[in-house]
Amino acid sequence: MIDTLIHYDKELFFYLNSLGNPTWDGFWLWVTHKFSWIPFYALLLFLVFKKLGWKAGVLTMVVVAGMIATTDQIANFFKFTVERLRPCQDGVFDEAIRFVAPYCGKYGYLSGHASSSMALAVYIGLLLKSHYPKLIFIMLCYAVLVSYSRIYVGVHYPLDIISGMAMGAIVGFVYYNIQRFFQTRFKLVSAA
Repeated sequence: MIDTLIHYDKELFFYLNSLGNPTWDGFWLWVTHKFSWIPFYALLLFLVFKKLGWKAGVLTMVVVAGMIATTDQIANFFKFTVERLRPCQDGVFDEAIRFVAPYCGKYGYLSGHASSSMALAVYIGLLLKSHYPKLIFIMLCYAVLVSYSRIYVGVHYPLDIISGMAMGAIVGFVYYNIQRFFQTRFKLVSAA
């Protein structure tokens, strides 16, 4: 059963990875780079401070830092426990994949990019849903873009991505509830 799942996972990776072409490489490298999204994160932070007030804004910054640290640690735990080689590290596939990333770590299950982007998407989407009901869809598109970019550049299999996104969604929901608890307990939301 596991062997069959891994076989289909690799086949799907080869198909999705082969869709790339040099014209789009720069775009997907930009999407996958963690610093490319800083203006987007700044806009989200602005919206949080604008709609929830400065106390809840500061709490949000603290909660997001904890949430990203959590997703990173969980991803690293899985990577070094499962020890599944990334596509770009599996020498058997060197000729079959398009590897366009500037770097390739050793282990890939599960994707830290997918987990942290999905955690942020769920967390911010839920946090601001009463002010911006459609923001959750923008956030989910952001998470899917970042996650797919990892397949495009050749560093993750789809199962790494799907597992990372599922874990990230759970972590984002948990941290959203932590935020709600503290906002309610300490009455941190201003009347905006």
